[in-house]
Amino acid sequence: MKWSLKIATVAGTEVRIHFTFFILLLLVALQGMGGGHGASGAIEAILFVSSAFLCVLLHEFGHVFAARGYGIRTPDITLLPIGGVARLERMPRKPTHELVVAVCGPLVNVAIAAAIWLAIGIKGVLKPDLEFAQTGHFWENLMKWNLIMVVFNMVPAFPMDGGRVLRAFLAMFTDYGRATRWAATIGQGIALSVALWMILSGHFHPILMIIAFFIFMAAGQEAAAVTQDEATHGLRVRDAMMTEFHTLPQHATLRDAVDLLLSGSQQDFPMLDAGGNLLGVLSRNRLVSALSEHGPLHPAEEVLEICPDSVTSAVSLSEGLERLRATSCPMMPVVDANTGRLIGLLTAENVGEVLMIRAALRNRH
Repeated sequence: MKWSLKIATVAGTEVRIHFTFFILLLLVALQGMGGGHGASGAIEAILFVSSAFLCVLLHEFGHVFAARGYGIRTPDITLLPIGGVARLERMPRKPTHELVVAVCGPLVNVAIAAAIWLAIGIKGVLKPDLEFAQTGHFWENLMKWNLIMVVFNMVPAFPMDGGRVLRAFLAMFTDYGRATRWAATIGQGIALSVALWMILSGHFHPILMIIAFFIFMAAGQEAAAVTQDEATHGLRVRDAMMTEFHTLPQHATLRDAVDLLLSGSQQDFPMLDAGGNLLGVLSRNRLVSALSEHGPLHPAEEVLEICPDSVTSAVSLSEGLERLRATSCPMMPVVDANTGRLIGLLTAENVGEVLMIRAALRNRH
């Protein structure tokens, strides 16, 4: 995730902190200093928030280790002011597996709260309004925080843990795609209801509004991703890649690229060295910008966009699309699995055309 700082690697998973988290620490420190508590209040507030987010991190590792039991890796976990995000390489498709992965996070918080209660013997009342400026209640507030996390995360608002439990339950009775869309619709409905309630009632809470917005957007994105997986099911990169394309030699100028651009519909031009290895890509936008800045005789090699990733033609089209979205390169180079030579280009436009043709053929039958 952009604007995040790596602080550790635990069992092969990077732990990252988003820079906005430090803004949260500053705000709670200022709150802790209020009421005449001064520096000691600020320190206790920062210590509590840091401990609370350590519990968030442990919650995410509950998901990580459960997913690992099903062969699913987690490249990284990012801590944000609104919680933690574990980026699993994929979600389990079996309902029982997803159910286990979803509940293991909240179970970690149950275990932490139970451990505090057994060790300290606190008799606390569950209230959602933790006061960072209130000193002397550290362990009681930490226990409450973990119980609140359990209740909050189990709300059936997809893609939160409760929403994933809902999808797993629905997937036991219908197909995965339909279960995802139903769970996403319910999650978006809950998020929208909470946002409207805050606006109409006057009980506006900025963090809760941000969370509602995040849930609404994330639910839609995940439903769209599953719909894409269904549309590309059974297809490989070779089924959608462009195989007839122009390339630029290493000595090409911007004028050479302009000639190719005007001669056909291709917009992005790979540059190859004398050995046929990919050096980079000259996109239409980069070409136009470089022309106005340097003129037509400028070497094209100096304005290339580097493409750090590539795929082979046998990779699933769904994976190819995900990697295309993750790169800054305007297209995904497709290389021969044995020689590493460029054999095709994967673009969003080509994939869209393939899916339209596939849909048309299905409608015919």
